[in-house]
Amino acid sequence: MSYSIAEAARRSGLSIDTLRYYERIKLLEPPARDTAGRRAYSEEDLAWLSFLTKLRTTGMPIRRMREYATLRRRGLASAGRRKAILVEQRGAVAERIAELQSSLEILDYKIDNYERIEQGAPLPREASA
Repeated sequence: MSYSIAEAARRSGLSIDTLRYYERIKLLEPPARDTAGRRAYSEEDLAWLSFLTKLRTTGMPIRRMREYATLRRRGLASAGRRKAILVEQRGAVAERIAELQSSLEILDYKIDNYERIEQGAPLPREASA
């Protein structure tokens, strides 16, 4: 099955401009073309776009994504380096999750204090901020 650029954009959640940009910076291989010369994205293209979107969601810089894409084109010989990139990114994501969890705990603590205020209960001395 193949998809037009508009359909690929809709399915991937990326804009048409982003798809063209990813192609231009070599994150995405140029897709096949239909008989009229229009881009025809494959299921494999869409799966790759989904993975790229996940990498962006983790905060991976475009520069590192480009390195990963270049290594991917080299095949199995680059598997070790690709794994290292993902392990490094996983560490950064785990650190960010820990930061967010700490922030969530503080928010929960403050919300609990405001609920006590609303119920007329006395607050601990340090909770008055």
